[in-house]
Amino acid sequence: MVSTPSQPVARTVANVIAESLVLAGVRHAFAVPGESYLPLLDALADVQDRVRLVTCRHEAAAANMAEAAAKLGGRPGVALVTRGPGATHAAIGLHTAQQDSTPMLLLIGQVGQDMLGREAFQEVDYAQMFGKVAKRVITLTEPDRVGEQMASAFSAALSGRPGPVVVVLPDDRLGKPSAASAVAPAPTAPPAPDAAAIAALAGLLDKAERPVLMLGGPLWREEDVSAAARVAERLGLPVVTSWRRKDRFDNAHPHYAGELGLGANPALLEAVKRSDLLLVLGARLTENATQGYSLIDPAFATRHLVHICIDPEALGRTWQPRLAIHAVVGPALVALEKLPPRERSEWVDQLSGLHRAWTEPTQVRSGVNPAMVIRTLSERLPADSIFCNGAGNFAAWLHRFHLHRAPRTQLAPTSGAMGYGVPAGIAAALIHPERQVVVVAGDGDFLMAAGELATVAHEGATPLFVVMDNGQYGTIRMHQARDYPGRPSGTRLTNPDFAALARSFGLHAETVSETDAFAPALERARGRASLIHVVVDPDEIAPGRRLLTGQ
Repeated sequence: MVSTPSQPVARTVANVIAESLVLAGVRHAFAVPGESYLPLLDALADVQDRVRLVTCRHEAAAANMAEAAAKLGGRPGVALVTRGPGATHAAIGLHTAQQDSTPMLLLIGQVGQDMLGREAFQEVDYAQMFGKVAKRVITLTEPDRVGEQMASAFSAALSGRPGPVVVVLPDDRLGKPSAASAVAPAPTAPPAPDAAAIAALAGLLDKAERPVLMLGGPLWREEDVSAAARVAERLGLPVVTSWRRKDRFDNAHPHYAGELGLGANPALLEAVKRSDLLLVLGARLTENATQGYSLIDPAFATRHLVHICIDPEALGRTWQPRLAIHAVVGPALVALEKLPPRERSEWVDQLSGLHRAWTEPTQVRSGVNPAMVIRTLSERLPADSIFCNGAGNFAAWLHRFHLHRAPRTQLAPTSGAMGYGVPAGIAAALIHPERQVVVVAGDGDFLMAAGELATVAHEGATPLFVVMDNGQYGTIRMHQARDYPGRPSGTRLTNPDFAALARSFGLHAETVSETDAFAPALERARGRASLIHVVVDPDEIAPGRRLLTGQ
């Protein structure tokens, strides 16, 4: 019997997509598998030595992990979900990527081209659904153009103001042969500040007696953080950071004055209002960073605001600044480092002193003191530890009392999304297994993603979860006490035994109900997958604030 040589297997659309992820520098992809993209799951098996496919238990978590991965690595994060319910579940991560200006690709399965428009099983028009949230919605319909379109998707996610891109995958196209080659997205030179604008800024800095440097925005590199410190020292500038961007500057640096956002230091806000030059670098001046748009008024802006931002639409969007400069932070910092030095030690010391006083732990009347829990984490863990959180009143303690000492150590949604911290921490632990990762979560926040403890066990990740349990949706409860005293409604929670829940997934877990018990529990938990359940008095609603018992 004469054997005939086997025919070579044709490369498919799915193969080109998988190769495109490799060429774009993607190292982790986060997915909930679905039958609508089976050929792509198969193609990813061929590149598993270069792209680790992380299997998640909910699409919201997969999208949040992709968003967190992008913040850590500077490259677009990638999530894969199935059509219909999978896509709608993932919408929360897409929204966070938009509001946080995070580059991300959401790959969504779709019904076949021959079924579109018939309201087929799980059919959704993704251009309509996500057209206002994503930077672009691309449908891969032409097999021989898939390499081009994937490179375009990555470029769109990174260009200008970074953000999410949706790539729609009709299931009758993924298995088709493709003559396309995967294409690496081209690097783009970021915009540098105009020389005339920097000269004008130099004149304003020279005249300013009380300037403030505000840092924020996406995708800061380690060298940007170092350059910002040199600029602050050279130009005599106190530094504030925007909402949930504290890792843009060493929080123990003598020039650091604090964070502008929810729960900001009132004394710092007054100092910023008294400044005679507010130099904003990277931040978009959104609601939380500007205290509901009250920190700046039109008259202040036209006299004292200088705004440098990668997003041209953010310049002049709310206020008309004295000077608007379209530039990315790196080249802007290079230009600022060349300006003549100035000395303003008295002003710098005044504002940094406000920060030192503000970060002294507050006291509680009963139960565990969350301020001391955060102070213990901050002092006992390495400076490069990554801290993750979602949303809730528990975060007020974290943001106020933890000092970020190194870049890319904060994963927190400026979108204010609950359920973010758990998946973000898992992604961080997988990407950086050599670093300590801490997830600080409230009880309500944690349970929105608690199913991902299965992902921790399955993937061998080693985050530490610190669950602050006060048995309520604390932020809403606080607002109720203010606006509807004595009438709590819908905010009380019934919780599981969090330590027992964690142990059922194979984690080390303990429960702490006294402040002094936290430090030894931390020593037993650090360095491995673990959870510390911290029982908090529900009346201790925020740092220095207590509910009236019985309301």
